[in-house]
Amino acid sequence: MAAYIARRLVWVVFLLFMITLITFVIFSVLPSGDPAVLRAGRQPSPQLIEAIRHQFGLDKPKPVQFINYIGDILPFLGHNGFYFGFSYQNNTQVLPEILHRLPNTIFLTAGAVILWLAIGIPIGMISAVKTGSWIDRLAMGVALIFISAPVYFLGLLALYLFADDIGVFKLLPGNSAYGQASGILEKGEALIMPWCVLAASFAAVYARFLRGNLIDTLQEDYIRTARAKGLSERRVIFRHGVRAAITPIVTLLGLDIGILLGGAILTETVFNIQGIGRYAYDAINQSDLPVIQGTVLFGAFFIVCMSLVVDILYAFIDPRVRY
Repeated sequence: MAAYIARRLVWVVFLLFMITLITFVIFSVLPSGDPAVLRAGRQPSPQLIEAIRHQFGLDKPKPVQFINYIGDILPFLGHNGFYFGFSYQNNTQVLPEILHRLPNTIFLTAGAVILWLAIGIPIGMISAVKTGSWIDRLAMGVALIFISAPVYFLGLLALYLFADDIGVFKLLPGNSAYGQASGILEKGEALIMPWCVLAASFAAVYARFLRGNLIDTLQEDYIRTARAKGLSERRVIFRHGVRAAITPIVTLLGLDIGILLGGAILTETVFNIQGIGRYAYDAINQSDLPVIQGTVLFGAFFIVCMSLVVDILYAFIDPRVRY
């Protein structure tokens, strides 16, 4: 196990380097908007644009710019090190800004994960056990609707129906409530609607995925053997069926958590949550390369780390897995 983890950590470092290189090529080498022009404002003089380009090192060759950025990431290479560069728009260090927004993204992700697991897994189990019944048809029909509906559409619909400022029924805090909330309880209340919107499609996906896996698992020979031994149906389903069928769900969960920790862009934008996703969205609109690179690198870090955690958990969930 230790050798496996060591190999994966080496692969993580290489993968993060390649992601950083690809991001730099896409937003710096390929044709795009000039960050110096965007920073200079309306009708800038050529002298001002050139001064801004010199200030941020944009007048240097592309390889030198990339090496300088790597130095900003690694403390032992950079002059100051480990701040992910400076934003072109507000001249602030990128890493402190990301860390400042990270708790908002974590809070949003954690609540949504708990909600979609609490809804999706029981519905998937019930649908698998009651295959072909009206409960199964109704649950899978509703799940298909939520899978098909985009997050931004559900978010805007929820605001129109339930927001206390512009909504029809005025039941839940609107899209500006989270920024005005101070305590944990107030922030939790302000996130009820974002949690539900973000969890809706994920719960539907997990329900359908678990249903299909559990139906296949319940047809296996060892399930028939367990029933033939006289085990209760509840124990057969939970102890043998769900444990085998849920292994792919763990993979899906790890990747989804990693992606959302990297930034739930649509949800944070619709509900005006100042998280990593909203930070990345604003940076893309402004061609703020250091911020884009920093948020992409953070998202990739969460994804590869969660993937490693999932691989390790496999050995505990499924005894057949060995490293």
